[in-house]
Amino acid sequence: MASIYIHIPFCKQACHYCDFHFSTSMGKKDAMIQALIRELEVRKEEFHNETVDCIYFGGGTPSVLETEEINLLIQTVYKNYQVTDAPEITLEANPDDLSEEKIKSLSDSLINRLSIGVQSFFEEDLKLMNRAHNATEAIESITLSRKRFQNISLDLIYGIPEMSNSRWIQNIEQALDLGVPHISAYALTVEPKTALENFIKKGIIPPVEDEVAQEHHAILVERLEAAGYHNYEFSNFGKPGYFSRNNTAYWEGKSYIGIGPGAHSYNGKRRAWNISNNPKYIKAITQSELPQDVEELTTTDQYNEYVMTRLRTQHGVSLKEVATLFGSKMQAYLLQQAQTHMESHFLFQEEDRLYVTKKGKFLSDGIASDLFMLNLKP
Repeated sequence: MASIYIHIPFCKQACHYCDFHFSTSMGKKDAMIQALIRELEVRKEEFHNETVDCIYFGGGTPSVLETEEINLLIQTVYKNYQVTDAPEITLEANPDDLSEEKIKSLSDSLINRLSIGVQSFFEEDLKLMNRAHNATEAIESITLSRKRFQNISLDLIYGIPEMSNSRWIQNIEQALDLGVPHISAYALTVEPKTALENFIKKGIIPPVEDEVAQEHHAILVERLEAAGYHNYEFSNFGKPGYFSRNNTAYWEGKSYIGIGPGAHSYNGKRRAWNISNNPKYIKAITQSELPQDVEELTTTDQYNEYVMTRLRTQHGVSLKEVATLFGSKMQAYLLQQAQTHMESHFLFQEEDRLYVTKKGKFLSDGIASDLFMLNLKP
């Protein structure tokens, strides 16, 4: 099974923390949709032996598109790829786009899952992040969406400057009260060249503190697991039967094609990414050229990728799989590198798998980097 990710590079306004590729100008929207259609057509042979079971509209803000435009892209996938009988088709949406009329039209389409970018239910947080919606719209959009969609996820951000534990708990409780079966939560990260970085440097906004984010994450895990959610991947929590196929495919190392400017693709042996420039992307695709860079993954890269992705999940790192895929020497190296973290109670071994402990969960990416192999010949 494989996935198709379609990047919609448009937003109403720029969030202060965001470094994803997008444009606030809709002037080239029609040309972009035609280019996305063309890229889907051009790249269909990449999945000639794969069945697509997940289509994911990300961005940017896919919900700025008309439902008819989204349907056109879905139809193009069905026309050019083998799609399973019951695919998961997700649309990322902002609360301010989800009017009752828009929700109805989306529910009449093949979209069967909404991922709603709430981020916070507090006005002060939304203003700090420069979100386009307010707290009332956040609650109303989910309440309205639940009338027509069963499979809904919402995003929250923690570690926001001056966000107390109490306010973070209230955010979590509000999300639980709304009854969505999936919640994604991310620590606020200060990316280079963002407005957030600039404001922190100027002292307009207090710095982001890792200790606060770590405490917020521990609260998040405790509250959501008590409410029946499974922390199936570090940032993702789902009720049984509602784990995101898109997320699961990524963290299990399955193949995916990224369509659109700035979109990434992966097939286990190579990684590719499209140019992050709307006019150049449209021009190249119109000429049936793929404006992308490609990286062939060495054995080292593949091992490091395996460790990084699996360690973040509830399934952990399989020592048996490491031996099968990369050899017994690599398995021995992994166990040797893991020893210090097991002694520090950040990792533990159960049967043939390595898992992060609750104590080590927030540090999983750093732990993974300590398990990486360097300078191994392909």
